[in-house]
Amino acid sequence: MKQSPRRKKLLLYSINFVPELTGIGKYNGEMVQWLTEHGYEVRVITAPPYYPHWQVQEGYSSYRYKKESWNGATIWRCPLWVPKSGSGLKRLLHLFSFAFSSIPLLFKHMLWRPDVCLIVEPPLALSPMAIVFAKLLKIKTWLHVQDFEVDAAFELGLLPNYTRLKSWVIGLESWLMRRFDTVSSISEPMTRRLLKKGVPSNRIKLFPNWVDISVIHPLPDEARNRFRENMGYAREDLVVLYSGNMGEKQGLDTVLDAAEKLQSMSHVQFMLCGEGVAKSKLMERASKQRLSNVRFLPLQPAEKLNDLLNMADVHLLMQKRNASDLVMPSKLTGMLASGRAVIAAAEEQTAVHSVMKQSRAGVLIPPEDAAKLTEALLSLSIRSEDRKLHGDHAREYAVSYLGYESVMNAFQQIMIELGVRA
Repeated sequence: MKQSPRRKKLLLYSINFVPELTGIGKYNGEMVQWLTEHGYEVRVITAPPYYPHWQVQEGYSSYRYKKESWNGATIWRCPLWVPKSGSGLKRLLHLFSFAFSSIPLLFKHMLWRPDVCLIVEPPLALSPMAIVFAKLLKIKTWLHVQDFEVDAAFELGLLPNYTRLKSWVIGLESWLMRRFDTVSSISEPMTRRLLKKGVPSNRIKLFPNWVDISVIHPLPDEARNRFRENMGYAREDLVVLYSGNMGEKQGLDTVLDAAEKLQSMSHVQFMLCGEGVAKSKLMERASKQRLSNVRFLPLQPAEKLNDLLNMADVHLLMQKRNASDLVMPSKLTGMLASGRAVIAAAEEQTAVHSVMKQSRAGVLIPPEDAAKLTEALLSLSIRSEDRKLHGDHAREYAVSYLGYESVMNAFQQIMIELGVRA
């Protein structure tokens, strides 16, 4: 009697997971769902959901371990400390609280002998014990870099930019990265940065973020206008949408600067949707300056995301100058799939700049440049044909390069290269 093939076993080790609706947690959840549906046996070591509110969600605890099942995978949640503000030292303590509390579970599930242990950021906190256990037990390791958090922390001033400290911390991170069998990231510029950190080229892989193009898609005008009207916008309004995390890296003060310049144009309306450590300051400033053309909206549930993204005439992708080459914002995939025009703040040679150039999805402006943002919005506000053309290009790019299935098939190929076969 022929034996059925052994299921491939994967251990995911990451601080973020569903039910977080944005960022790394969202992508981890979608990846795990695909893997279990395609015959993988998956275990996840993670924390209780806290992002982007920086507050543990109701029904979860910061202090207790918890086991649960989710879409065929087994999830273990470990205690961690969640700070209320986002200073560099507090962020480090936050990360290391999870790294420390997860050690017993990491060792236990390494003894399960997964084919691959996949660590998704941050490498500095999570890598050391994963590398030690994997080497002892001869388990393949894969590090996936969603953004260069350490570099960004120094560039944005979240950590003191002392030369010796910076050199030591970045050197340690690079040393840890080189211990992995495979290191991947989400864009070509970010994989080049891995090479600069000393990761051997034969271990570097491209594993981009994706979008479910059947879930996020352009809506007919009737459905789109109905949602806009429910949100209080007139059909002739130009709705400028920022949707995502409101943190330090985004530099959203630039949006308020542009809104202030455009107050006399009452049909240009700004919507900032999401949560994050900078949101309260932004709301306070908008109120103090009486920016009647700016509204704030809480993070929306997943079932409303397509309606929200279609509401926009123009999407905004904002980043601070020092962070623009360190991250590839996950929100860009949804913007492109929605088929709406995009204004992106990015410097040359960065991941966002590369995608915007390739996709022809909209207008590129320098980071933190309110004058250029205002100029781009004025141009798009009077050129509806340009907005439509950019939106069509955005959708075409998403369908061709960012589809969920095609990206996850690339995941399978990386597993094969690691020696994991059915």
